[in-house]
Amino acid sequence: MKKILKVLAALMLAVCIPFVCTAENAAESKTPLRVAGLKGPTGMALAHMITVDEGNYELTLVAAPAEVNALVISGQVDIAAVPINAGAVLYNKTEGGVRALSLITRGMLYVLENGDSIHSVDDLAGKTMLNAGQGATPEYVMNYILDTAGVKAEMEFLPEHSAVASLAIEGKADVVLLPEPLVTQVLMKNPSFRKALDVTEEFAAAAQKNGYADAQLSMSVVIVRKEYLEKNPEKTAQFMKDLEASIAFANENVSEAAQEIAALEIIPSAAIAEKALPSCSLVFVSGEAMQAQAAPLYDILFAANPAAVGGKTPDDAYYGSVNAD
Repeated sequence: MKKILKVLAALMLAVCIPFVCTAENAAESKTPLRVAGLKGPTGMALAHMITVDEGNYELTLVAAPAEVNALVISGQVDIAAVPINAGAVLYNKTEGGVRALSLITRGMLYVLENGDSIHSVDDLAGKTMLNAGQGATPEYVMNYILDTAGVKAEMEFLPEHSAVASLAIEGKADVVLLPEPLVTQVLMKNPSFRKALDVTEEFAAAAQKNGYADAQLSMSVVIVRKEYLEKNPEKTAQFMKDLEASIAFANENVSEAAQEIAALEIIPSAAIAEKALPSCSLVFVSGEAMQAQAAPLYDILFAANPAAVGGKTPDDAYYGSVNAD
């Protein structure tokens, strides 16, 4: 009898385990993917997918890159949209624990002038630019452009980009280096300012002059925790599809996208979002193209300050490959 009972128990266990596993898998598939984003252009790429696929994604929106980094390191989010240099910092800090999925913004940095004397990098000679990106990508990229052109210009720094924008709006600064959407805010509130230089275009020209044919000034990258990617390749691939569609929607339906962006409080108002979107250069670049465009930028940032990328440039393993087909 004992032998019969043991056999029956084993059979029942064998029957129940698949059902338990199926239930666990079903529960896992219904769990929203935890996504973090930054307010501003970095978060714009996420707006449409979060709006139309609300049940699939749980968005945490923060104001500072350090807050996103903490969420990734602690495992509180699975995927995050972060500044380009933060992707490398997180890769090194987690000892290869994250993977880059896609570049999502290019550009959004501009030199604005109160006047009409700056039409090339050479015209910056002897001028002073007000900036807030000290010890960060804006400073390093602008110095790279100036050094490549052999131009000497000064940069003065304030703690916040918003403070730079305020002085420009008040007419208390003549040349400023700003990102979107603050560029749009300045142009809307002080029409005497104009876009003098597109820093993205100037960076690409400088990089090509130095032998980096594919280099682009990408400002934001989407990263995923390696552990999550390995356990959830299909959900990650679906995220990539939704992200690509979200970016396409924002580029093709600016007015509607601006409403979604404002509703999620990524940008303070739909009016600003609508005017800023075309200048934010939302893109979806993954795979080999992502590496070709980002790796030179990481080299340039490392040369300026190794700490900007976490002490070393990311190796090939950083550039994750996800099959979204």
